[in-house]
Amino acid sequence: MLSAKPWRTEAVIQLIAGVFVCLCLGVTTAGVLRQAGVAAFKSPDSFAGVLLATLSFQGATCVLIFIFLKLHAVNWRDAFGFTHLNLKKPLLLAVGVLILILPVILLLENGSALVLEKLGWPPEDQRAVDLILNAKSWWMRGYLAFFAVVLAPVAEEFLFRGLLYPFIKQLGWPWLAWIGVSLLFALIHLNAPTFVPLFVFALVLTWLYEQTDCLLAPIVMHSLFNSANLIILFTLPR
Repeated sequence: MLSAKPWRTEAVIQLIAGVFVCLCLGVTTAGVLRQAGVAAFKSPDSFAGVLLATLSFQGATCVLIFIFLKLHAVNWRDAFGFTHLNLKKPLLLAVGVLILILPVILLLENGSALVLEKLGWPPEDQRAVDLILNAKSWWMRGYLAFFAVVLAPVAEEFLFRGLLYPFIKQLGWPWLAWIGVSLLFALIHLNAPTFVPLFVFALVLTWLYEQTDCLLAPIVMHSLFNSANLIILFTLPR
C-alpha cells in the first residue's frame, strides 16, 4: 500500500507551474533562434533543437524535483525508494510485470493503428521515433537513447506517479488520481496510435507504485519498456 506523501499544495502548484514555464521558454527560445537564422536551430530536428526541447521539459523537471524535495526536507533516496527495506522484491516485480504487459501494449498499439487507418486517419510515428530513425549521427542516437532510457523515466515517473498521483489521491479522489493522471500521461505524448496503449501502461505503472510503495519500481519498468521499444525499433522490420 502506498504511504502518505507530505506534498504541500502550494509546492505542487509551484512545481507544475515551473515545468510549464520552462517548457514554454524552451519552445519560444527555439522558435526565436530559428527565426533569427541560427544555423544550429534551422531544423526542428537538429541536435540543438532536440537538446533544448528535452531539457526544457524532462531536464527542467529533474532540476525542479530537487528543489521540490528540498522544500519538503525529503531525502532523494527516500523519495525514490532507494532506502526500501527489500529493494530486490519491487524491482523483480517491475521486471515480471513488464514481461507480462509488453505483448499486450504492443498489440494495443497495432490495433489502434489499424483502427485509425480504417477511419481514414493514417497513423504517424511519434516524433521521438522519427528523430531516432532519421538521426544522422550515432552520437545523436546515443543522446536520444539516454533520454528515453534514463532522463524521461526519472522525470515523468516522479511527476506523474510520485507527485500528482499521491497528491490527488490524498485530496480524497483516488479514482480521479488513478484514471486522470494516467490519461494525462498518455496525452502528453501527442500521438494518437499510442494513446490507448500508453494509458494502459500508465495504469499498470500506478498499480506497481501502489503495490511496492517504491518509486524506483515504476522508473525501472518505464526505462525497460523504452529500452525494449528501442530494440524493437532497430531490429524488427517497420
